[in-house]
Amino acid sequence: MNIIVILFPLALGLGLLGLGAFFWCMRSGQYADLDGAAWRVLQDDDAQAGPRGGVSGSAGNASG
Repeated sequence: MNIIVILFPLALGLGLLGLGAFFWCMRSGQYADLDGAAWRVLQDDDAQAGPRGGVSGSAGNASG
């Protein structure tokens, strides 16, 4: 029964710490652009790289 005296405030403290971290993330703009990173992965950067991009014309072909 004495362990409840230790674990209950510890659980409440960790819960409040997590809630505080969540609200801090919301205020600092961590969740402002959820789709931006997903669309940046899909963009084709090879077309913008030009001739010095380091990508040859046959890079996508399998040789066997």
